[in-house]
Amino acid sequence: MKFVVIFGPQAVGKMTVGHELEKITELKLFHNHMTIELLAPYFNFSPEMWTLVSKLRQDIFEATATSGMYGMIFTYVWAFDMQDDWDYLDNVCKIFGDKGGEVYFVELEADLEERIERNKTPHRLEHKPTKRDIARSEHDLKQTMEHHRLNSFEGEIKRENYIRINNTKLNADEVAEIIKNRFAL
Repeated sequence: MKFVVIFGPQAVGKMTVGHELEKITELKLFHNHMTIELLAPYFNFSPEMWTLVSKLRQDIFEATATSGMYGMIFTYVWAFDMQDDWDYLDNVCKIFGDKGGEVYFVELEADLEERIERNKTPHRLEHKPTKRDIARSEHDLKQTMEHHRLNSFEGEIKRENYIRINNTKLNADEVAEIIKNRFAL
């Protein structure tokens, strides 16, 4: 079992890269908005929604880790200044590690101007209905960036299977090829 975590700020291209990586490997994409979009219409970003998101993801990770599936791609916005986010990813990775799985970390970074443009792409809006209010989504993107550190410091990620890619000027298929080749997926 291979578990690939693609993380970075909003609209950096995590889901789009995940879709491209899914096309060229046997990995299955489980992007973070799959659970959010399922529950937001009922609970509207309330604490109850986030509790259910966590429970649902936990169940999916546990089932996947024992499924015999080749592997999974998971996307995540990691606030490096929040210990809860560190703990969450450690716990998720432990689910796979405890079952003999291999964990790979892929960090994406891109310029703010590029992320603002990507925030409006048809592909993003198709898969993330809660982002379709572009003004609100862009405001959230900027506000989150102001309140949290969404990319790591150099040397902060200590995992052996880790790569950081600035994809400001790269297409998603190019980034997927880099990931596939780097980790022999």
